Amino acid sequence: MASPAAQSFLDGAQLPDGSGLQIGIVTSTWNAEITGKLRDACLYTLQECGVEADSIISISVPGAFELPLAAKLMIDHRLPDAVICLGCIIKGETRHDEYIASSLSQNLMALGLETDTPVIFGVLTTENEEQALDRAGGKHGNKGVEAAISAVHMVNLAMEMVESSESLDLFDDDDDDMDELGEMGDEDEFKPPF
Repeated sequence: MASPAAQSFLDGAQLPDGSGLQIGIVTSTWNAEITGKLRDACLYTLQECGVEADSIISISVPGAFELPLAAKLMIDHRLPDAVICLGCIIKGETRHDEYIASSLSQNLMALGLETDTPVIFGVLTTENEEQALDRAGGKHGNKGVEAAISAVHMVNLAMEMVESSESLDLFDDDDDDMDELGEMGDEDEFKPPF
């Protein structure tokens, strides 16, 4: 069952259709109290979108730094339609959080671009634990809900783009004015389109 914050967010939301999709979730166990709430809300929301429970692959990794490799392994070996990466990085006394968050966001974005698989950044980067709890079912909702909706939305968008590009016939096969390389033959002369 979802937290009250996740349920209240869903009440007014127009949920995208996740029927037939397979979604991966990779959750960092560092700050487990927070990341567990993100994961639970994410799982609930995916099912509310119509993703079957047995079509959700959920794994965990020790920390946020391990999210990109686990997401890549999941994409390579389990072939999900999208991967949601959940974690929580809380600022400490050093700049360690900045290095991890910057590297993490760049690598997750690169992975999505490299594989054409939506990779969703569901990682909290907060100043303190209170801010994190506020975003994991507290007064600012639950970012796990938002990550789930983003994943389903992006898969649907990708599918629409593929379908629309397949329906476009950019080259007419009966066009004798073009050779196999798309160049005009020697015997053809250029005719302006106007």
